[in-house]
Amino acid sequence: MTLTLEDRAAGALVGAAVGDALGGPVEGWSPEQIVERHGGRVRGIVGPWYADWRTARPIAPYHKGDGHVTDDTLMTHALVRVYEAVRDHLDAYAVAEHLVPDLMTTPRWIPELEAEALVLQRVFLAEKWIVTRIHYGHADPREAGEGNIVNCGAAMYMAPVGIVNAGHPAGAYAEALDVAGAHQSSYGREAAGVFAAAVAAACVPGATAASVVDTALGLAKDGTRQAIAAVREAARGHRHFESALGPLRAAVAPYDSVGPDYRAPSLGARRPSRLHSIEELPIALGMLLIADGGYEGSVLGAVNYGRDCDSIAGMAGALAGALGGEAAVPAGWAKQVADASRLDLHAPAAALASVAREVFARDLHRRRTHESAFTTLTPPDAP
Repeated sequence: MTLTLEDRAAGALVGAAVGDALGGPVEGWSPEQIVERHGGRVRGIVGPWYADWRTARPIAPYHKGDGHVTDDTLMTHALVRVYEAVRDHLDAYAVAEHLVPDLMTTPRWIPELEAEALVLQRVFLAEKWIVTRIHYGHADPREAGEGNIVNCGAAMYMAPVGIVNAGHPAGAYAEALDVAGAHQSSYGREAAGVFAAAVAAACVPGATAASVVDTALGLAKDGTRQAIAAVREAARGHRHFESALGPLRAAVAPYDSVGPDYRAPSLGARRPSRLHSIEELPIALGMLLIADGGYEGSVLGAVNYGRDCDSIAGMAGALAGALGGEAAVPAGWAKQVADASRLDLHAPAAALASVAREVFARDLHRRRTHESAFTTLTPPDAP
C-alpha cells in the first residue's frame, strides 16, 4: 500500500518529536556514560539525568526527560506555523517576517520549563541569533546567519521543508538553503539543505534507507558529503547499533569540529569551513542504514550514541517516520511524549500536509505557465 502524504507528514513530524524526547535526557553524554547511568542501553523514555535537574549543572533549569521535547521540536512546530501563514514556499524573508515574531511575541507551553514562556526564552543562543541579527541588528535576512556558530541548529528543524517538497529532494535542498541563510552559514546551512532533501527523498514511493542516503550524497557538498560517505562506509556490515557506535563515531570524527569532549569544544570548533560537517546528520543517516529504515532501531541507535543525541534522534526519527509513515512510530511513545509535553503532535503534521497540497497546486500552475511561455519562445519550426 502506498503511503499518503498525510501518513508521511505524520510519520516525519511525530517521529522527529519522539526521537527528540527520547534523546533529550542523555544529550551530551557518551555511550559508556549512558550505560553506567541507566544500567544498560536506553530502550525508551527515561527520566532526567539528575534528580535535582532544577539546579544541577549543566542541565538547569530544564527538565530534560520524562517525555519532554526540546527546542528541536519547538522550532520545528514554529516553522510549520510559518508555512501555515505563508502557504507557499519559504525563503529567508519568511523567517524575518513570520518566524522571528513567533519566537519573540507569543507565549507557548515549554515542556522543559514546565511553564508558558516565549519560545525565544528556551532556544539555544545559536537560535536566539536569528532574533538578534534580524530584529535588533536589521541584517539582510539572506545573510543573517553569517557570524553565528556553525552547528546543527538550522538543520534540526528543516523536516517541514522536506514534507512541503515531498518527492522533490532538489527542491527541498534549495528551499532549505534559502530559509537557513537567516540562521546559519557554511556546513551548518549545507546540512539544513541536505536534511530537508533526505526527508523529501524518504517520501518517494518505494524509497529505502539506501536510496535516501544516495540522494543525500548526490546533493551534499564539501565536508558534508565526505562525512556522509565515510559514515555510510562505516555502517556497512552492521545490523545493530550496538556494534556500530564506535565505528560511526570514528568515521565522522575527522569532519566534526567539536572534538572528542562534546561539552568542551576547542576554540576552532563550529567555525565556517569547507572541510567540516556537523556530526548529527551523517550519524542519523548511518543509524537509518543500520536499521534498514526501521524507526525503533534508527532512533534508539541515535539516542545511545550520545553527544547531541536529541538532534540526531530527531533527524533519524523524521527520516524513518517519513519512510514508514505514522504507523512506524510506536503509538505508546507518541502518546507519552504528547501527554508529557502537553503538545498535539499530530495537528502540525496535518496542517503541513494541507499546505503541501496547496503548494504543489501552485507549483503545477507555475510550471504550466513556464511551459507555455517557453513553448512560445521556441516554436518547432524555429531555426
